[in-house]
Amino acid sequence: MADEEQNENVEETTPAAEAEAPEAAAEAAEAAAEAPTPVAAASPKQQRRDARTKKVAAAAGSRAQRSPEERQAERDAARKANAARRRGARLRARGRAKAAHSGEATLPREHGEGRQKVRQGVVVSDKADKTITVRIDTARQHRRYHKIVRSSTTLHAHDESNDAHVGDTVIVRESRPLSRLKRWRLVEVVERAR
Repeated sequence: MADEEQNENVEETTPAAEAEAPEAAAEAAEAAAEAPTPVAAASPKQQRRDARTKKVAAAAGSRAQRSPEERQAERDAARKANAARRRGARLRARGRAKAAHSGEATLPREHGEGRQKVRQGVVVSDKADKTITVRIDTARQHRRYHKIVRSSTTLHAHDESNDAHVGDTVIVRESRPLSRLKRWRLVEVVERAR
């Protein structure tokens, strides 16, 4: 008897459930389409590959198919544009080289093309004959930590008349090697030691 009641309930609900089933299925399909696809399931490599595929498909869909002649014409135009750009760069480089060679260099360079370095420093020793030892102090900002880093280097300079003494501020100019350590010459004494 209980089985008959259950069968009757099933028979009564079945037609109504069948009527609602297509609507529910359609709503479920829409919800599944709107829901974002789980990205974590795919590996990063697979995600990149899918993104490339979508990008290529979108680009292919946005432009019409071209004939081989059209593609070749497009390549030729790009090739001509690149050649014109390279030609212009070469002409500009030749102009700069010609201006630099004739002495009309637009940017003054400290070193190169025969220009000698010039440094200012303090004499720390004048014991040797016709030679002074000069300390060059430099201060620069550290690239990462932005703190001022102070450093110094010493160099030996030729002083023909033994003019400079300890504590003097001098200007020295780069020169040919004069001895094992001397590659600089004294230009002038800027300030005398007190």
